[in-house]
Formats: sequence, structure tokens, C-alpha cells
Amino acid sequence: MWKNVGYYNGEIGALEEMKVPMGDRALYFGDGIYEATCAANRIPFAIEDHLDRMYNSLRLMEIPFQMDRSQVRAELQKVLDAAEDAPIHFLYWQISRGVAPRNHVFPEAEVKPTLMAYVRPHTMKPLEKPYKLISMEDIRFRLCNIKTLNLIPSVLANQRAAEAGCDEAVLHRGSRVTECAHSNISILKDGVLRTAPTDELILPGITRKHLLALAKEHDIPTLEEPFSMVELMNADEIIVTSSSALCMQVESIDHIPVGGKDQTRLKILQNAYLEKFQRETAG
Repeated sequence: MWKNVGYYNGEIGALEEMKVPMGDRALYFGDGIYEATCAANRIPFAIEDHLDRMYNSLRLMEIPFQMDRSQVRAELQKVLDAAEDAPIHFLYWQISRGVAPRNHVFPEAEVKPTLMAYVRPHTMKPLEKPYKLISMEDIRFRLCNIKTLNLIPSVLANQRAAEAGCDEAVLHRGSRVTECAHSNISILKDGVLRTAPTDELILPGITRKHLLALAKEHDIPTLEEPFSMVELMNADEIIVTSSSALCMQVESIDHIPVGGKDQTRLKILQNAYLEKFQRETAG
């Protein structure tokens, strides 16, 4: 067993010792898609939801990946099973279009997509510690609904957030809020959970999907439509959701205090999500 486990096309070993061919199109073009989730008791959380999104991203990217769901689950489980014990593991995997000489057009049909994965110990962020955000114009391309490896705008946005002593960057196109650099964002206003629609401007987040379902289970109305930066700043609560941190409250944007006006519904949603994660990953 290894603390950090790497996987590439069936080969498993210590992550620090794994090697990837220089011809992998992920290196030249970011030509691939990825998924990530947390696991407890070596049980990956919401794996079927992640596989659904994975295959949809592959379809939209026209990557001819032939491995079926059961095979993918089995390969990912091998990586989890090879990891040293930890309360929580972070599981990441990506599929590229394959290994071929650098050329912008798709490679020949005989070139097979590659599967890469890794597992490492992970610590969930405490739900009681709110996020601080900065706001930035969303300069990404218009295929944000595909979970591709092309993440330079998100990398730059997260760097600006870190430099500002913040946890995340909330992105907007003009006045419309889209999402965060590597998370979805929702608001509570007048008892309603509001989140952007799943168009081409946001990633259809798995945690976002679960949050909407949990809200309905707890009689909190939901609304999926665009909202503005003004509405964001005046929300009763702001919620950032991601697979690695679940359901986080926001306390400031650009160093301006926000939220803090609907703690009851916020706690209902946070507690419900944590309970769902613990129940579905119980050994």
C-alpha cells in the first residue's frame, strides 16, 4: 500500500514514481476530461453521478473511450484499495484522447484514450468555517458544462484568491454570476434556494445537484435561473458547493461581509449533506 497512489492505463504504484508518456494529448492540449470525488471507508461518494457526468463529457468532447461503467468502477476501486488507511481519501481520474504525435486534429482511430487516476489522503474543510471570496470576470470559453482539463482561467482565478487571503473566486459574465473557479455557487433569499441553470456557462456540479434535492426534501423551495452580482451581495446566505468541501457558507466577497441572515436553513442543508455523505460511505 502507498500513501499516495497513482494509476496509468492499468499500472499502479506510488504516485511520486508514476510516469506518463510525453505524447499524451493531455500534456499538449489539455485534450481530456476529469472527475473527482471523496471516499470514506474506500467507498467513493456519488460514484454513479460522477460516471454519468464523465460519460457525458466524453460524448461532448468526442473522445471514443470504450471502457464500460463496471470496468471504470473496478479500476478506480483498485486505486482506492492500494491506498494506506485514512479517514477520507480524495479520488481523481482523467481520460485523455490518447498518446500520439502532437497534431491539433484528432489522432487516428487506432489511438486509444488513456485513463489516469490517483488517490491521496484528504481532510474535509470544517463546515463551521465560512469561505472568503473575491469576484472576477469570467473569461473562460463557452463550454463550461464539460469537465475538461482546460483550466488555466480557473488556475489564475484561484491564484488571485490565494493572494487576497481568500478561499475561492466567484466568477461573473457582466452582471450574471456563473460559478466559482472550481465550485458551484448558490444563494438563499427569502427562503428560496437559488442557483444558476445548467447551461454552457457552468459545470453541472454533483454537489449542486444533491443540494437541490436535499432542499426539496426539507421543504425549501428551489429556483434554477440566473442571478446577478447585486443579488449575490444581498443574499440572505451564499453557499459554495464542491465534491471536496461539500457545502460551505460564505462570509465575505471582496472583503465585504455578506450573508448571515438565514442560518437556520443553511444549517439544515449543511447537516443534511454531511449526513448523506456519511450514510452513503459507511463501511
